[in-house]
Amino acid sequence: MQSPAIKQALGILKQLRQITESSEDVAHKLADILKTIAEAMQADAAVCYAVVDKNYLDLFSTYGLEKTKNKQTRLRFGEGTIGQIANDKRSLALNNLWMYPKFAAESELVGKDYKSFMGAPILQWNRTVGVLAIYHCAETEYSDVDIELLETIAMFLAEIMSSTEMSEYKKSLNKSRGLATRDRMKGVSLSKGYGIGTAIVHKRRQSVTNIFAEDKDKELLRLQVAYQQMNEDLENKFASTKLGLGEHVEILDAYRMFAKDKGWYGKIERNINNGLSAEAAVERAYEDMWNRLSQSSDVYMRERLHDLRDVSDRLLSYLLGENKKTKVIDDKDIVIVAQTMGPAELMDYDYGRIRGLILEDGTPTMHVAIVAKTLNIPVLSKIKGIFTEIHNGQTVAVDGNEGWVYVNPSKQVADGFRKKVQENIELAKKWAALRNLPSVTKDKQKIGQYLNVGLPLDFDYIETTNCDGVGLYRTEIPFMASETMPDVNRQVAYYKDLIARSGDKKVIFRSLDVGSDKLLPYWAYSGEANPAIGWRSIRITLDRRAILRQQIRAFLQAAVGHELNVMFPMISDYAEFIDAKETLMLELEKEKKKGMPVPKKINVGLMIEVPSVLFQLDEILPEADFVSVGTNDLAQFIFACDRGNPKLLDRYDVLSAPFLSVMKTIVDKAKQYGVYCSVCGEMASNPIEALALIGLGYRNLSSNGASFGRIKGMIRSINCAEVADYMQNLLRSPRASVRSQLISYANDHGIEIY
Repeated sequence: MQSPAIKQALGILKQLRQITESSEDVAHKLADILKTIAEAMQADAAVCYAVVDKNYLDLFSTYGLEKTKNKQTRLRFGEGTIGQIANDKRSLALNNLWMYPKFAAESELVGKDYKSFMGAPILQWNRTVGVLAIYHCAETEYSDVDIELLETIAMFLAEIMSSTEMSEYKKSLNKSRGLATRDRMKGVSLSKGYGIGTAIVHKRRQSVTNIFAEDKDKELLRLQVAYQQMNEDLENKFASTKLGLGEHVEILDAYRMFAKDKGWYGKIERNINNGLSAEAAVERAYEDMWNRLSQSSDVYMRERLHDLRDVSDRLLSYLLGENKKTKVIDDKDIVIVAQTMGPAELMDYDYGRIRGLILEDGTPTMHVAIVAKTLNIPVLSKIKGIFTEIHNGQTVAVDGNEGWVYVNPSKQVADGFRKKVQENIELAKKWAALRNLPSVTKDKQKIGQYLNVGLPLDFDYIETTNCDGVGLYRTEIPFMASETMPDVNRQVAYYKDLIARSGDKKVIFRSLDVGSDKLLPYWAYSGEANPAIGWRSIRITLDRRAILRQQIRAFLQAAVGHELNVMFPMISDYAEFIDAKETLMLELEKEKKKGMPVPKKINVGLMIEVPSVLFQLDEILPEADFVSVGTNDLAQFIFACDRGNPKLLDRYDVLSAPFLSVMKTIVDKAKQYGVYCSVCGEMASNPIEALALIGLGYRNLSSNGASFGRIKGMIRSINCAEVADYMQNLLRSPRASVRSQLISYANDHGIEIY
């Protein structure tokens, strides 16, 4: 049964559709549209603002207002009621406009005759592209139906606001303001390297034009077919893609499971039953979720909204018949330019030919940036306006080391980039040649080089890198990849496979680390204000002890005849570690009483990633056989800094004296108690940061496969004792970061930090 707002909108949009199909220019079309909307909603005036750049909205069309010469027609985001709607992406209804504090900004334009106001954002891909508003002279109480009606009409207007005509209008305005296209732009590097290729502007799906369903059963069938096809294609895509190992594997697998979410699918079905088309139902389901969760300060919530946007766009592409794989003409090398994109969208391209990725918005923890980094693709972000300035077919050079983009570079610049690209290729060959050489410094110090692994396809790196072993096996990956909880036998099969592939090499199993940004599809989760520091990891498995006991039994059975190394994540204090350790020992005794074979040796350890543990190292270390430092979470908690917040992107650095002092304390304490100590966070995968770790005293590093050769090249080019002396001086530095000093030191001493 159709909602009242949709019934009313159906008649209005039929009139608006006729206007958009006319031959008039976009300005005249909008003027006619505003008149139609105002008359249908019995409003005395209507306005439409267009976003011209990221900071301003320009008044584009009006109905019922006086001529606007010499009056306020331009507003900043957040300024006035219009600017507030644009900034918050939320509708606003006021029955006494002049009492609203923010209204002052556009009071000159409107005049005192108008007392009531209702406005809605015009959104495209969750970006504000305009604002639609109506005014009444009398004080008017707007109902929820009124607001829903205006929002539905605003959804329709997104088609016009994203049209070629509107794009040309915005370009002409920018040109008149002296904002001509630049040929050299500075951004923030998310992944280092050099690349040059032909620009492909990543156009996401078109705006929804078919709002209402004439036959809801037909729309439900269309949704079912598109949903099934999308998930089948995602399964095939990720199954056939070998991207090595690391966090990107978790991301792609989480994305695939998110696309199967039954709750999201159910919301879309309900929207269709209320009268919307399948496309509009997908869009409305996303907008409803965004309105509820967008104000959250939590990283997990924001990342889930980003994933939902990506999955929604992908489902829309199947509904609209736009799900064909992107083709690269003439086998050219390409540079992708996008406002934003998801990890699966990157995989739609021939990723073997992607030489660079430029995002208007992005952070190092953005999923597509992590996957691109794994593919050794340089990634830049934070370049305002680049999405509209670069065009398909232009030559673009990307300097991921310094953060520069060159558009249509000169022959000299282009040749220089091609030379750097070739140098990187030679470096890759050089690192590959190190495979059978030991990870030993110039002064004969052995540095253990280990791998972080997840899915079985990652196991190939154990052989190709000739590593010392697996420093971190993320056991949650099989749990996340399964639609039901893996029983003991299934877990045993997973773990046996890794042990067999590793031979006699060390393997460290991390117990189940879920919660926060890693949710299992078959568990019910209640919302948390701060999931990253909430009910997650060891806190979940100690509360749900049966799950931990089952996993421990699987560890014990899989490692029969081998050495078993188990570490517990997110340990916050001594008692928590002892509780987890005793659970393991109790399961070991049960296996022995049953007469079952057991591992020949068992080592129990913990991850150091919660700052409170630093104050109990003297109690914990005598009880631990080994420790591994998770620098990602530890740094986040030490600095109280959300790594996913772009405003904090460059504010804190792990290469600062305070954090390095923390790392020094950990390794010194471990040596004091004779406890094996390693690092398995991102610091171990970055040559300059790994150099600092070695200087602090760390002798075991566990990195991702893509960085393994770079780390080995660095190790073989340093003198350990000299680096240690230099690090002692840096620990006293008052600077926010000692990164530049370390880089200069490395360059002066011929240390390879490529």
